[in-house]
Amino acid sequence: MSHDTLCFIWFFLLGALLTGYAILDGFDLGVGILHPFVPRSDRDRRVLINSIGPLWDGNEVWLVTFGGAMFAMFPEAYATLFSGFYSAFMALLFCLILRAVSMEFRGKFGVGAWRRLWDGAFFLGSAGVPMLFGVAAGTIMLGVPLDPRGNYAGSLMDQITPYSLLVGVMTVSLFTMHGSIFLYLKTEGPLQERVHRYVWRTFGLFLVLYILTTIFTLIQVPAAVENFRVLPWLWIVPVLNGLAVANIPRAIYQGRPAYAFISSCATIAAFVFLFSAALFPNMVRAADGPSRSLTIYLASSSSTTLKIGLLFVLIGMPCVIAYTAIVYWTFRGKVRIGEHSY
Repeated sequence: MSHDTLCFIWFFLLGALLTGYAILDGFDLGVGILHPFVPRSDRDRRVLINSIGPLWDGNEVWLVTFGGAMFAMFPEAYATLFSGFYSAFMALLFCLILRAVSMEFRGKFGVGAWRRLWDGAFFLGSAGVPMLFGVAAGTIMLGVPLDPRGNYAGSLMDQITPYSLLVGVMTVSLFTMHGSIFLYLKTEGPLQERVHRYVWRTFGLFLVLYILTTIFTLIQVPAAVENFRVLPWLWIVPVLNGLAVANIPRAIYQGRPAYAFISSCATIAAFVFLFSAALFPNMVRAADGPSRSLTIYLASSSSTTLKIGLLFVLIGMPCVIAYTAIVYWTFRGKVRIGEHSY
């Protein structure tokens, strides 16, 4: 197997890992964003937290695996991104830690002020993660300043542009909608009725931001459609993405939240695919011209490393998928508050 083929396979695998994380942790984050707004009592808030309580830490394994795979298989891209986006990644790590700590700490005391403090921390951490991911994705789409050696040559303010902020807000709205549909599956009674209203609200907000982001992407990032001109069959994905988005309100109107959730998952998967297709063959697009961009071929490890990595994938991925399937099957159905619940 040639080195170029191995690079392409690993680029695809990174996309698969990122898709798994975005889908699985996406609804976790959406639940955290909705946590201050949907519930009317502390019991309702506990229901929301317990809907993701057994799942959230396993979902984040996909992010850890993604980071580890990039470090091993594309070290040049890893070094450029993690050094250039160091402040953003530290903020991301802080948000992830804040979410985990707030879920554990809020139940230690029954005092209202104590729980309100950690509820606010849970919301901030949950909203901060997709915002930071979206801003980073928007910045990478536009291109980042790189020196001749591939090192980041910009500042923190170069990463904060109107377009990247728009992508960040759109990502927050996408995960919020995803989380509201998940909650509609997991709740019942009056709480489910309130969640149902938020499904419509979050979908409307996402739809507006989705259309705006698409328009601004076509205007500000014309390079995003270059691969679609070369490979016209890629246009199938935006069409399927539009159908998946359109099926969400249809499924909710028909009272079929499972189908709406599947459509939401498909929408997220399509976004990751479109992001990857817009970048390919680059791992990091340079704002100074394509000659300085880090492609998957230039930024990769040796063929031997890539082959050994595939061996680990063949062994490890079935275990991760099996573990995820068992956990979701075990905790299927509506949320029940028990003695040992959050």
